[in-house]
Amino acid sequence: MKLLEHEARKIFGEYGIPVPKGFVICSPGELESRMGELGTRFVLKAQVEVGGRGKSGGILMADPSSGKQMAEELLQKEIKGVPVREILAVEYLEIQQEYYMSIAIDRSTKQALILFTDQGGVDIETLAKEQPGAVRKASLPLLMRDIPPFMVRDLLGKAPKELAKVMNQLYRVFCERDALLAEINPLVTTPTGVFAADAKLIIDDNALSRQGITLNRDLTEREREAEKHGFSYVELEGDIGVIGNGAGLTMATLDLIEYYDGKAANFLDVGGGADQERVMHAVRLVAADPTVQVIVVNLLGGITRCDEVARGIISAGISQQVIVRLAGTNEAEGRQILDGSGYRMMESMEQAVKAAVEAVK
Repeated sequence: MKLLEHEARKIFGEYGIPVPKGFVICSPGELESRMGELGTRFVLKAQVEVGGRGKSGGILMADPSSGKQMAEELLQKEIKGVPVREILAVEYLEIQQEYYMSIAIDRSTKQALILFTDQGGVDIETLAKEQPGAVRKASLPLLMRDIPPFMVRDLLGKAPKELAKVMNQLYRVFCERDALLAEINPLVTTPTGVFAADAKLIIDDNALSRQGITLNRDLTEREREAEKHGFSYVELEGDIGVIGNGAGLTMATLDLIEYYDGKAANFLDVGGGADQERVMHAVRLVAADPTVQVIVVNLLGGITRCDEVARGIISAGISQQVIVRLAGTNEAEGRQILDGSGYRMMESMEQAVKAAVEAVK
């Protein structure tokens, strides 16, 4: 789950990473009453869970004469379709140099990947592509409690030594907060010291309860409903709904849809042993997506009984066409139940997917 900037910077502060003075407001009046805490110049930053706020008008320079009006205008905006509900007001920093520092999971090596460059404040992906040598990187086993001094020196190069402490503090945040990404961009030097001028933290969804987070804000309403039923569910951008049992079979169904020039609307794995009620909830959940025109149900009956699956499909009572491929335990019974209710049964996964793609076209 992505944390908002003010949430991430609070955590950074708890670990000793210097952050500029600031506070969160939800109305222009709140800013007016506390403006004196920020000095003669300050920055208003929209708190939205999207990147590129600055380019979209979500970060504004202000002063006591203009602050209230600018805050009011910012609270009426949408940044990339996301309404601004909160603003982080922070003191203006006299920046001397901007750096980029991040720690993420390197899935290929199963280690922490540390990135650093003295060209902060820019799109790091673009910089890495156009100037590969500008971004220094190192991998570190997650069993390490600290980043070894030699590695810190290699990463920082000629950057100020004060940044070494921040790098190890950021690594502690990354490890102890179950993060997938901990990022400071920019990390700045000023006449009064080093500051994290921005803060980004993404927490592993599987560790939210351990971190005391009860609600995953990154989930859509349908993804949240799927979580209640214990489904493995991901929303995509196509128009063919997909229900399978087992991640491999469901992924293979998505691959076939792509192969036949279709686009899947979702990934939904009902798991093993799905009964009538569980299948019914799965079908209704997928059908609730307004982009879904047709649904492919592709299940293999092992501990899952095909007759239970068939009854679940029928009891869902949805309007979209459902194309079914069932094989395995009680297959004949399942086929008979569906045939009697007018559902399309296919002999193979390929036939079911082809029929779904053709139905959409």
